[in-house]
Formats: sequence, C-alpha cells, structure tokens
Amino acid sequence: MITARPLTPEELAELVQGLFKPTAAIELGVLAACLALAWVVVRLLAGGAPRHGSVWLGRRVVDGVLFPVLALVFALIGHELMRTRMPIAVFRIVLPVLFSLAGIRLAVRVLRGAFPGSDAMRRLERSVSWLAWLGVVLWITGLLPWLLQEMGEVRWKLGGSEVSLRNVVEAVVTATVVLIAALWVSSALEQRLLAGAGDNLSTRKMAANALRALLLFVGLMFALESAGIDLTALGVLGGALGVGIGFGLQKLASNYVSGFVILAERSMRIGDTVKVDGFEGRITDINTRYTVIRAPSGRESIVPNEMLITQRVENASLRDPNLLLSTVVQVAYGTDLEALMPQLVAAVAPVARVLGEPNAPAVRLTAFAADGLELSVFFWIADPDNGQANVRSDVNLAILRTLDRLGVEIPYPQRVVRTLPPPPGPAAQG
Repeated sequence: MITARPLTPEELAELVQGLFKPTAAIELGVLAACLALAWVVVRLLAGGAPRHGSVWLGRRVVDGVLFPVLALVFALIGHELMRTRMPIAVFRIVLPVLFSLAGIRLAVRVLRGAFPGSDAMRRLERSVSWLAWLGVVLWITGLLPWLLQEMGEVRWKLGGSEVSLRNVVEAVVTATVVLIAALWVSSALEQRLLAGAGDNLSTRKMAANALRALLLFVGLMFALESAGIDLTALGVLGGALGVGIGFGLQKLASNYVSGFVILAERSMRIGDTVKVDGFEGRITDINTRYTVIRAPSGRESIVPNEMLITQRVENASLRDPNLLLSTVVQVAYGTDLEALMPQLVAAVAPVARVLGEPNAPAVRLTAFAADGLELSVFFWIADPDNGQANVRSDVNLAILRTLDRLGVEIPYPQRVVRTLPPPPGPAAQG
C-alpha cells in the first residue's frame, strides 16, 4: 500500500536507484496508459466541446479538475496491480504529483470562476501552485518533517496564548482549503439559481449573493475553529467592527443594504432602461455594492446603490415599457397644415417599431418659428432597449419622403439685408 508519510533518507536513496532499473520503463508505460485513458474519458464526457468555465472540465480537456483526478485514480489502480510483481519507483513520485495537480486545478478553477478577471486572484493562483509543488518536493525528499519541526520551534506570545509558526502555516492552509470549498459550493448553487431565470432574475441574484456570503462566513468560522482560534474572542472584534461601520464605513454599509433593498423590492431589475444623474442606459448587473448601467454608445457607468435609493431615478421599464418619442420639422408659412398633418401621420404609422394602438402617432403645431411653422411628430415604441436613434431616423426619413412627394418646402434661415445710402459728401453740401 501507499504510505501516507514522507520518505526516509534510506527510502529516498532506494527510490533514486529504482528509477534506473529496467522496471521503471514498464512503470512509465503504465503511467502513459493511465494518462491516455484519463484523457479519453474526459474527452468523451465533454462531448468534444468542453464547457467554458466548468470546474470539472475546464476550457480544454486537461485544464479541469476531472483529468488529474481520473489520472490519479487510474494510477492508483496501476500501482496496486504492479506493486506485488515488481519494485515501484516511478509511481511513488507520480502519485503525490497527481494529487498536488488535482488540488491546484481545483483551486485555480474555483478562484477564476468566483473572481473572473481579478489580478489579485491570478497572483493567488500562482502562489497556491508554487506552494503545492514545494510541498510535494519536500514530501518526496523527506524534508517536510524536519521543516515542520523547525517551524514548531519558532514561537511567540499572542495575548495570553503561545503561537508557533507551524500553527500559523497550518491555519492558513486550512483556511484556504475551507474557503475554496465554500466558493466552489456557492458558485455551483449560484449557477443553478440563475439558470433559466426570466423576470425573477434580480430576485435570484439577491438569493445567490446572500447564499455566497453565508457560505463564506460559515467556511471562515470552520477554518478559524480548525486552526485553534477561540471564536469567543471574536465578540470584541465584532463590537469594534460595528463601531467602524457606524462611523467610517457607513457609506459602504449603506450601499450594501441599498443593494439588497433594490433586489428585494424589484424597483429596478436587470434589463430595465433607466436614467440616473443624467446618465441613461440599460441595467446589465446589480451587485451588492453597485449597479452597472450600459449606455447605447457602449459606455458603462458604475452607480453606487445608495444613489439609486436616495435620488430620483427614471425607469422606462418599471410598469409599462412603452416610451414616447418625438421629432420636430419646420414647414414654410402658407403650407396647408390641415391637409399635411394627416399625411404625416399616415407616413409615420407604418414605420417598423412604431406602435399603432393604443397610442397612434400624432402631429401637433407647437410653435410659430422665425423661419417657418414648427410641427412636432409624436410616436410610441414598445422596445426602448433596441435603441431610440434608429427608429427616430426611420421616422425622419418617412417624413422627408412625404414632404418631397407633396412638394412642401422645408424652410432654412433667411435674413433681409438693407443697404443704407452713403452720407452726403462735401461737394453735395456746397
């Protein structure tokens, strides 16, 4: 069987000698077969197109968690079949490496899924990878017990208790493992909550955020308890944190509370077209601290949730998605408006996306301008998310074609210049 302990110096020397025996070639062949079999199984399960972002499958066949796990299982089976027939050397190195690789893949995939695009998470991934490979090397070479013993000798006083460097390292490792497991579970549950969400997407988003916060809190408590930290001492920290929130973090706490209020009462939902602080666009995401609004031009605004609660927000999609738009055109004085206005209504009504019922287009005389009569054309649309400038352009083109067909003049600014006669000269005065 595989011993769950590092190698002694004598075993390490025997291992090095075993790597140069003819049986090592057989082990390498069995190992290649195990890796190939794991690759085939993962490929079949992925169906030829691995799901992007999947913890088990990853973006390719070999960068998910499933490949090293299956390779480790097949390697264990191969080890058990060969250990009674020949000395084992290669597999004594490969098995810890595969186990470490599975742990690294799990940490990387979970952190990337929970915090996509985060530079801090990339640095943490590299740190976890280096520490895992360092642990494997120390385990195989037999230096790990000596290192742990030396770290246990480094002690210092922390309050009324004595803490060693080994306790700190073990606490960090335990906390990392527990928090990664909590993030994995919360990400899986969040995907299930958000899958197939329609009108209740905001409510499911709120439930997913609350669930992640709860699992991370529970995971942190378990990690602290397993590290030997007395949780009753956290009462003082909780009181200090409450004072800090009351004074210095009140804005941050207000944004978090406002985010849950928005998601709970559904006054604004993902996909709504809103205008806040002069910025108009569609809500693409509602987080616990801020809301992302994307304008038709592609610019995105990150709005603190407190602003959406305390300020006036225009929501074009809250109750009725229908939106009234207008455009203005001038015609020359003397134009027969009684005959022209019905023609403009008839020209605007067939335009795509313009509603005919119950709010049909209308034309009104709104001003006597300096150069002509100002007509305002009003029309309704039911899908402002698809843009406003495009439908307004179609309406303007329909109006222009109608005016050209009827021979109606669109006036342009005209000015009358009067030339005064020159003043009489000296000859004229004589």
